[in-house]
Amino acid sequence: MSRALLRPPASLGAIAEAEQRLGMTFHPELVASLRCHDGVELSEGAPVFALNGPFAGVADIVTNALFLRSVGEDVEDLYDDEDDHELNAYWRREWLLITHGVVWDAQDGLFLTCRAGDDYGRIGRYFNEDAASFTDWGSLRAALAAFADALERRLPVAGRVPLAFDGALVWEEATPTVKADPVSLLGLAARTPEPEPEPVRPQPEPPKSGMYATLTMAEPREPEPRQPDLVFAEGVTAEELLVRAGVPRRETVRERSHAQAERSAASLWAASRPLVRAGRCGDWGLLMQGAGAKQLTRPEVLRRLARDTRIVALTKQGPEVRLTVYADGVPYAQGAQDRLVSSPRKDRIRLPDGTHVQSIGVAPWPGSAAAYVDLVACLRSGFDIDFDLDALEHALGESLSSALVLPVLEDIPEWSCRPPTYIRRFDLGALVERTPAPRLRRAMARQLRRLAAETGLDTFPEVTGTLDAVDLGETPEFVEDGALDLRMRTLLAEAAAARPVLEPTSRRGRDAPEFAATRDDTQAWHLRANAADALRRFLQLPLPVSAATIVHHRLSDDWRRELAEDLAVR
Repeated sequence: MSRALLRPPASLGAIAEAEQRLGMTFHPELVASLRCHDGVELSEGAPVFALNGPFAGVADIVTNALFLRSVGEDVEDLYDDEDDHELNAYWRREWLLITHGVVWDAQDGLFLTCRAGDDYGRIGRYFNEDAASFTDWGSLRAALAAFADALERRLPVAGRVPLAFDGALVWEEATPTVKADPVSLLGLAARTPEPEPEPVRPQPEPPKSGMYATLTMAEPREPEPRQPDLVFAEGVTAEELLVRAGVPRRETVRERSHAQAERSAASLWAASRPLVRAGRCGDWGLLMQGAGAKQLTRPEVLRRLARDTRIVALTKQGPEVRLTVYADGVPYAQGAQDRLVSSPRKDRIRLPDGTHVQSIGVAPWPGSAAAYVDLVACLRSGFDIDFDLDALEHALGESLSSALVLPVLEDIPEWSCRPPTYIRRFDLGALVERTPAPRLRRAMARQLRRLAAETGLDTFPEVTGTLDAVDLGETPEFVEDGALDLRMRTLLAEAAAARPVLEPTSRRGRDAPEFAATRDDTQAWHLRANAADALRRFLQLPLPVSAATIVHHRLSDDWRRELAEDLAVR
């Protein structure tokens, strides 16, 4: 099909007419290429050159050149006229866009420079108003040779390999190499001692004789108010609150003050896991968090905390302070008692000349700080919770039972539960329509097996046991806090712990410790977490929806052929 969409050779007359319209002479290699094929027909299945798109014909080259020249005329003054380097231009008149790019228009693609000079005949890459750059192909002949070699020998181009499927040329991401035994930062954290409380430093004593002076700031900066996220649960013990918040085991449970919890949560011992503290406030259990990824704002967590009881959550994030009420696991009375207060930012000021600057030492959200205090006062009057600012300060200073959280799984977003259509340029919707459900389920179970093997997910017994049950025709139940749930949460925690490896060194603190993990470790945990999500969807969602996730996460560049094989098995 793709071969049939190659156009016949362009005539010399058409090429000459194009040169006359553009006021330039085509490079000899471009003429030779057009004399073989005048580009391709732009329709489904058209042969494309990886992400560079299909090759353009004479008419398309003229149309795109005229369009880009017209756009380039408006931005020529952005460049220094004295610097005539080939790439110091938005678009040069002597450049010709010879491919249609990813979206098959003049927004991106490969260009050929027909400008006399050292770069004459070179191939460059243009992307929608971004700076142009040259590729590693020194000529059109070299680019076409790379295209031919890729087709004949299945070689990658820009990380993609060409494949023939149903008579069409498709380019798939090359199968990545996944590290078989990635470094477990959670394992390293288990062998790392928790930081001890910071010792109280004694105030220096003044000398007993002589003269001395005390230097102070004229206007010392006020410390930022401590306003942690709070949840009050009626009739629930502190121990039960920790379990509901997502604490799976008791290894990390101990009494900590708020300051110690913040110190521990920022250390390698925590491995990017949040830490919560729990206590009592009269008849209500109290849960608080002041460091780490926020948990007490998540609906998944609030539902667990409100199981068979009523909770009141007071949370703050930037300009927003929210008071939320849940009862029996659902938002109370459709949110009738919820309050949300948002404040504008106050540390950005405008100078007389119109420029905007940031005021140092100013609270960015002073309104939200006041709202937090106001909502604390509402706890006693609105819910008979004996708690005020004095109680908050006392709770922050005292040692409460606390532990690291293994974050509960997020809700599957509704937008990702739509019926499938095209996935990776594959008509999955049509496949679902024409395939009987039992046959499709068996095929997707085999696809899950392949995905688990590709990512190393099949190294965990909770996963292999579930896949074995699926093969036997069973429908395993996904149990909250069960073995499979805890394994999936652990995989997500491993991925989160390794994610800082990807951050630039400039974003890390001066005293930040070196990470024992590498990018390969981060990739391995990320891919395993994705595969676990595909398995969860297979167990919890309708088959057509879960099939889209499975196909999306497959790693093998030969997944289309493998899917066809799995569908053929009876």
